[in-house]
Amino acid sequence: MRIGMPLSYAGGFWEAVDDLPDFERAGLQIVFVPEAYSFDAVSQLGFIAARTTTLEIASGIMQIYSRTPTLTAMTAAGLDHVSRGRFTLGLGVSGPQVVEGFHGVPYREPLVRTREVVEICRKVWRREDLTHRGPHFTIPLPAGQGTGLGKPLHLINRPVRDSIPILLAALGPRNVAQAAEIADGWEPLFYYPEKAHEIWGAPLAEGRARRVPGLGELDVVVGASLAIGEDVGRLKADVRAQIALYVGGMGARSKNFYNQLACRYGFEEAAETVQRLYLDGRKAEAAAAVPDELVDRTSLIGPLGYVRERLDALRESGATTLNLTPLAEGRAQRIKDIETVRALVT
Repeated sequence: MRIGMPLSYAGGFWEAVDDLPDFERAGLQIVFVPEAYSFDAVSQLGFIAARTTTLEIASGIMQIYSRTPTLTAMTAAGLDHVSRGRFTLGLGVSGPQVVEGFHGVPYREPLVRTREVVEICRKVWRREDLTHRGPHFTIPLPAGQGTGLGKPLHLINRPVRDSIPILLAALGPRNVAQAAEIADGWEPLFYYPEKAHEIWGAPLAEGRARRVPGLGELDVVVGASLAIGEDVGRLKADVRAQIALYVGGMGARSKNFYNQLACRYGFEEAAETVQRLYLDGRKAEAAAAVPDELVDRTSLIGPLGYVRERLDALRESGATTLNLTPLAEGRAQRIKDIETVRALVT
């Protein structure tokens, strides 16, 4: 399994980047930069590309509603250029609260829109004269929708690669099936390996049955918090708080994809309680209501033997890339934990 690490969108960027060369030497292979309603991921990825040499970089994730497909393709090609072929384009649909509330764009037909964005990006990277006719995008614009002066153009520059890896974040059955069909990689959240086949097995099989052979095997990118030791149990509080944030507050009461996932895992009552408490402003109580099982099974926190067992479960479930968030209190221990995991999965 490949070893990755996400950076936080909430702060600490400079310190994290300063530490990346040491993480790189410890075995870190890819770093993911998120994009919520925060600083953009692109400027930070370009900076990281200049500060590293072999470390792969990925957007984790860029939202498909906030840029035109062509700009997304141009941006990916530019990041692949400045990193000398180390970039992965992570894309996702986000949710209605962010898309409509922050970007002012209607949250419509996310599956169809995602497919169109992927198709257009790949045409741009191949330097085709760009034409596209779809439900959401018509390129070039016809006379009735503009001046009539638009004509098919191709990317001026020659990309480092004409097929940049695309990673799709997806949780729902139809989204997951589409990711397995058209993407190079798939990124779920709060991945519970023992329940992965039950929840996602059928959609993954459906998508893989339609998969273009040239894409190769699907990269399954799984996130988990990491702390190795006999006395690290207290760090599970960070995991609880994160799960409570997503299950409780990342979305409206009536439409929260992460809450729906917790329900599909079998935690319906707890998911309802966490959401109610969180939206009422009782965040500490919401975190306390997160089930121990969900915390334990979606993280890598505990003694070395326990972490080894959880890594085996992840491998057996089909995970191919680990996106690990080291939680140890000291910088040296965080680097050591990455080094330990790298040795365990090599």
